Amino acid sequence: MSQEKLRIAIQKSGRLNEDSLKILKDAGISIDNGKEQLKASSRNFPLEVMYLRNGDIPQYLRDGVVDVAIIGENVLIEKGKDIVKGEKLGFSKCRVSLAVPKSLAYNSIEDLDGKKIATSYPNTVNEFLERKGISADLHIINGSVEIAPNIGLADGICDIVSSGSTLFKNGLKEVEVMLKSEAVLAISPKISEERKAILEKLQFRLKSVLNARTSKYILLNAPNEKLYDIIELLPGMRSPTVLPLAKDGWSSIHTVINEERFWEVIDELKEQGAEGILVAPIEKMVL
Repeated sequence: MSQEKLRIAIQKSGRLNEDSLKILKDAGISIDNGKEQLKASSRNFPLEVMYLRNGDIPQYLRDGVVDVAIIGENVLIEKGKDIVKGEKLGFSKCRVSLAVPKSLAYNSIEDLDGKKIATSYPNTVNEFLERKGISADLHIINGSVEIAPNIGLADGICDIVSSGSTLFKNGLKEVEVMLKSEAVLAISPKISEERKAILEKLQFRLKSVLNARTSKYILLNAPNEKLYDIIELLPGMRSPTVLPLAKDGWSSIHTVINEERFWEVIDELKEQGAEGILVAPIEKMVL
């Protein structure tokens, strides 16, 4: 009898595909993936990967063709609001924004009332404009929408924005951020109980990887008279580890800090007399 496998969808190509495969690899899951395969299996975890078009994934989840997917949150908001979102995965971060030509004077959202907007995200745009009390004429385009104002098709666009360089190259400026997005783990409403058990194991691994990505392991030497002041700066996972050094009056402190507070904490530690500060990345962190 063959083992039950969790079916996961990821984008066929592009940055989201690469980052999705990387997080699975970091979670210890090896994918036997040949060139241009549309389906592949893991050799060391009960997982089957299906490579699909990003916009098609919500319907595959809804129909139960796949059990879970790594997908941009923006796509779920546009096409799959009924689908459960699991973990936010911390990559493929972007904004869904409105943009207009640089030459156009823009003061507020009211300037778009009655205007033409080109977009691949009609549901997202309509909901946003309705909340603002604005009425606009939407032109739905599948593909590059940045050219629309330049050829007279639209007065503005709505699209995903990462660095903003594509808008700049096409003479556009970002004027309204409608939502912020990143990759998420989406879950089919039709997932079976057997596959839910596999999903829980996958989520445990992913959380361990995500915790490690946002944390740093820090080691430092501290004078004993400043020990408790320094410990107060280091929240750690439970409490820091303190070990005596061979040199009298000094101790070594080991702990984990959140990457977002890294430089702020380092500056405070130096002010309190900490020396020999070493910082190391964490490969996995199981809580």
